Amino acid sequence: MFNKILIANRGEIAIRVARTARRLGIASVAVYSSADRDALHVEACDEAWCIGGAAASDSYLRATKILEVAQQCGAEAIHPGYGFLSENAAFARSCAQAGIVFIGPPASAIEAMGSKSEAKALMDAAGVSLVPGYHGDAQDNRTLLSQSKRLGYPQLIKASAGGGGKGMRLVSKASEFEAALESARREARASFDDDRVLIERYLSKTRHVEMQVFADHEGNCIHLFERDCSIQRRHQKVLEEAPAPGIDAALRARMGAEAVNCARAIDYVGAGTVEFLLDEHGNFYFMEMNTRLQVEHPVTEMITGLDLVEWQLQIAAGQPLPKSQDQVVINGHALEARIYAESPERDFMPATGRVEYLSAPDTSASIRVDSGVRAGDEIGINYDPMIAKLIVHGRDRKQAIARMQRALLDYQVLGLQTNIAFLSRLVSTASFGRAEIDTGFIDQHRDELFAEDASVRGRAVRIAAAALIPGLAGEPYRQTPESETQSPWALKTGWRLNVPASQTIRINDDNSAYELSVTRLDRGWALELGDDRHLVDGGWLDSQRLQLELDGERIIVPVIIKRDSIALCLQGREWKFELHAAGPGEDETAGAPDKLVAPMPGSIIALPVAVGDTVQRGDLLMVLEAMKMEHSIVASAEATVSEIFFAVGDQVEEGEQLLSLE
Repeated sequence: MFNKILIANRGEIAIRVARTARRLGIASVAVYSSADRDALHVEACDEAWCIGGAAASDSYLRATKILEVAQQCGAEAIHPGYGFLSENAAFARSCAQAGIVFIGPPASAIEAMGSKSEAKALMDAAGVSLVPGYHGDAQDNRTLLSQSKRLGYPQLIKASAGGGGKGMRLVSKASEFEAALESARREARASFDDDRVLIERYLSKTRHVEMQVFADHEGNCIHLFERDCSIQRRHQKVLEEAPAPGIDAALRARMGAEAVNCARAIDYVGAGTVEFLLDEHGNFYFMEMNTRLQVEHPVTEMITGLDLVEWQLQIAAGQPLPKSQDQVVINGHALEARIYAESPERDFMPATGRVEYLSAPDTSASIRVDSGVRAGDEIGINYDPMIAKLIVHGRDRKQAIARMQRALLDYQVLGLQTNIAFLSRLVSTASFGRAEIDTGFIDQHRDELFAEDASVRGRAVRIAAAALIPGLAGEPYRQTPESETQSPWALKTGWRLNVPASQTIRINDDNSAYELSVTRLDRGWALELGDDRHLVDGGWLDSQRLQLELDGERIIVPVIIKRDSIALCLQGREWKFELHAAGPGEDETAGAPDKLVAPMPGSIIALPVAVGDTVQRGDLLMVLEAMKMEHSIVASAEATVSEIFFAVGDQVEEGEQLLSLE
């Protein structure tokens, strides 16, 4: 076994690999960018080396620099995690040439599966079932358009070197093909430095089911059962489970055998995942093989009781597979929810900012949290916005879902928007409970998943108002100078002679402006909003947690108050309100010019219009890229472009005005 390994990654996967290495007595070495100098994964390892600037291209993708560090620190092997250099055949080959073990498959296997087109051609020759499509080398627009029309609609354009939904576009009709192709190529080039694409028929009502495989240097290969990854947004997985619901022993055996054959066809070694599309009739089709550990590997670990990173290390060290196929059994059911800094209500747009408060569920044998983020960390535009992976295990699917529902309620984040409330609604739907799932689940249940509970918003308003009551015990956000502590004017109890103390609190959010009347009672306060009256009492437990008794219910809520805003976490969501806002009925935007602003920080990558152009509703005005994802700015009505404030290549901040329309 190795004495020291270098982990060529960051965040939760680097921490997860370091954890197993420490348990096995293996020293671990972290690498970090200038932006990650104080990151959690740097602390998790035994030593750490800076490898460059904040951008991945200046740090985590610098293969030569990473190899140089490995040689300097005496690492015998490199674990690439997933993403970055994990499926880079040239890097795997360079490791071998430098006498350092690449903890992954041989370069030849990575190359065989590195291009979706080439992989499908290889699998087709091996007799594996494929989705109908075009996987050829000719990449000129004329050929691709011709193949698109031949195939029929709907269809998917996919980046040949892609993964994670990057460079993938759904085309419903021929008139959409050209714009979708351009966008897919652009995103593929930015993500993989390769803009080749393939086209496949889009199959409706399909599930995304993948098989975990492992192979050793002696030619042994087994599968560790399947995972269902059908719950996706923007063709990216957001919730996974194992085993896949509704898969019987016969289908599992057939899919497992085909996955093992795929691995053997390319002389695979190590951990890999063979991904299939499964239709409602039990037919399955090869999509791709990921030649690395998957983000969702913890659900497989939960149901098998195995440490897949330990298996990777053992196989990379030349040891045989620890178990045979018949020695691996399924125990219970597991779910994994990916917690992202993003806004589901805004088409899952990535969110950036500082994590000001974070409280995760207590971990146990049935609840696991894999995270590289803590309170005080910044979520920026350079890396994936995933905050954590929340994994739960139950004796069956029903219990696993119940545990996930509870754990999501216990996961609290303030400082930026997350998808926690969305995930909570998702796992609570009746359809998910009945395992009525496919890759279109989110779109099919959009009304249910994005419906806002007005009662929760109302409760958030009342809690925010309560937190602003002068004299609330503790009051961490208003400090009285010590010289004034003896002054009667410094009292914050709201005391008045002969009359009850009362005041008005005004706050507003993106939805409405709220005016609440607060009256001091013998015990606590009365909150009045319109005709509704509520009783509240309580105080601050510490600088960020408020304990309230609201209409007789005792609750503890994370709250952060700043000079002009207040934010609180309730039902898995951050509720943010502005202070000193306009009163009811006042419109702060009245008379404002027609303008478009950046919905997130990023860079301008396309600008198809010029000043003076006339545009129609829905016309593309600008394309913004952040975290290797694109967001299109479109016209909301017929107008003329009057001003453009940025050019292609410029960096913009969220909320900055991009252009003006008349």
